[in-house]
Amino acid sequence: MSMTVGDFLVERLYQWGVRRIYGYPGDGINGVFGALRRSEGKIEFIQARHEEMAAFMATAHAKFTGEPGVCIATSGPGASHLLTGLYDAQMDHMPVLAIVGQQARTALGSHYQQELDLVSMFKDVASAFVQQASAPSQVRHLVDRALRIAIGDRRVTTLILPNDLQYLDYQEPLRAHGTAHSGIGYSSPRVIPHEEDLQRAADVLNAGSKVAILVGAGALQATDEVIAVAEKLGAGAAKALLGKAALPDDLPWVTGSIGLLGTEASYKLMNECDTLLMIGSGFPYAEFLPKEGQARAVQIDLKAGMLSLRYPMDVNLQGDAALTLQALLPLIEHKTRRPWRKKVEGWRASWDKTLEKRARVKADPINPQRVVFELSPQLPDDAIITSDSGSCANWYARDLQIRRGMQCSLSGGLASMGAAVPYAIAAKFAHPQHTVVALVGDGAMQMNNMAELITVAKYWRQWESPKWICAVFNNEDLNQVSWEQRVMEGDPKFAASQDIPDVPYHLFALSIGLKGIFVERDEDVAAAWEQALAADCPVLLEFKTDPDVPPLPPHIKLEQAKKFASTLAKGDPNEAGILVQTAKQVVSAVLPKRRK
Repeated sequence: MSMTVGDFLVERLYQWGVRRIYGYPGDGINGVFGALRRSEGKIEFIQARHEEMAAFMATAHAKFTGEPGVCIATSGPGASHLLTGLYDAQMDHMPVLAIVGQQARTALGSHYQQELDLVSMFKDVASAFVQQASAPSQVRHLVDRALRIAIGDRRVTTLILPNDLQYLDYQEPLRAHGTAHSGIGYSSPRVIPHEEDLQRAADVLNAGSKVAILVGAGALQATDEVIAVAEKLGAGAAKALLGKAALPDDLPWVTGSIGLLGTEASYKLMNECDTLLMIGSGFPYAEFLPKEGQARAVQIDLKAGMLSLRYPMDVNLQGDAALTLQALLPLIEHKTRRPWRKKVEGWRASWDKTLEKRARVKADPINPQRVVFELSPQLPDDAIITSDSGSCANWYARDLQIRRGMQCSLSGGLASMGAAVPYAIAAKFAHPQHTVVALVGDGAMQMNNMAELITVAKYWRQWESPKWICAVFNNEDLNQVSWEQRVMEGDPKFAASQDIPDVPYHLFALSIGLKGIFVERDEDVAAAWEQALAADCPVLLEFKTDPDVPPLPPHIKLEQAKKFASTLAKGDPNEAGILVQTAKQVVSAVLPKRRK
């Protein structure tokens, strides 16, 4: 029986190992959706509420499985809606294939309805490969190249299919001039630096007496190797946000996150080290790395373009993190004197006490730090946690304690609002037996994440376990930007841009068949988490949090203090609250812990 181009596409994707596609239908891509129906479940289609969310889901699928993520949309607005989620994949180096419809080939160039120049539109986000099919026999090599490039180069690729082409009988390419005969499959190479380069790196690391390690997403599959190298060197280790799960936080020399959302221990680690080993990280903020010339440095990264980009490295090693560290380990000398390690562990222990004191500071009504602080010890060992951008990312970065077996992520390079819930949905589809928790600000919920709760309501009964929780920080404020206005710009909060409506998110969840829990007292936070984690259906946990609790950076610079003072001098609408909460947060770090 003959197959259409749409049928061939679905079969070819299946042969490549694709088992799930996220998207939204439309007449520009109906030929492929008909083929998905005829394939009788070979590839599962997940219907998002919006194409942008589908692209975020594809990105998250790649992050939480290591497989390519695939999303699909119709022509015109369906295709353009994908872009933000695809840029998230591009900036975090995730393999994602976007399949989009286009108007009929005979209509192109006629200013037809929903006719956009899709090749040009996707050319930046899918610069590695974007092609529009024009003949049935061409589709084979377009699918093969799109997936092979996405997987091999960890890039976004795009395949555009005119709607009339999707219904034509598929034809194999002729054995003739001007045709391509592609095949299926890809195996990643072993990428390891030369022995002489490994030795140069070892010489730098062995000479250091105060070694700091910074790990990113590229080290997620190299946990054992990083630990082994760190133990030999007596090093301390900080984590970029995308590398949060690369090292468990129960190691006393792991100082936690780095940067504005980071810890004081990580700030000190970078400011006092004499040697830096950066592994699989593109952490962008130079002010949180050692001063130029302070430390000798070695970097390991799979992509040449990321080497010596953030700090001038003495040795650049292009290679897979785990394989490179395995080759490097025998060349590392075991340091027996460990004053540096002891110092780092002291910073970490002190920071843990500061975190707890800050989390337990009374707020009006709930201290947002308390929300994540109480979550950490209750999480099962296989939990997957996602975070949105905004002030909730501060508490995710600092207060969430990761253990072995856990996974976590957020929109890193793009730092887009609206990624947490679609990330959590994709995580649950990829690992249906695991507990999944999304941490979301009320701004992101109102922007686009409330709608995706409907996706959860649609599908959750298919999951092996119902343990899926969305925790909303409801403070009626676009809080991160409010604090950036105060501290970075020296401007008071601009209420017209920052205040957002108070929405009963837990009641919306109840209205669509999920469980809703509302919490407005600090002392009820731990019990609410316990209730949510024991629930027999997905849960929306709404915490009424205080917008005046400051997301204090690990080190307050003089310029920031001046800007904050300028804000108060100009008169901030929340002045009384932010003064009280800032004072409480600062004082909590220096006062001794009260005995119970």
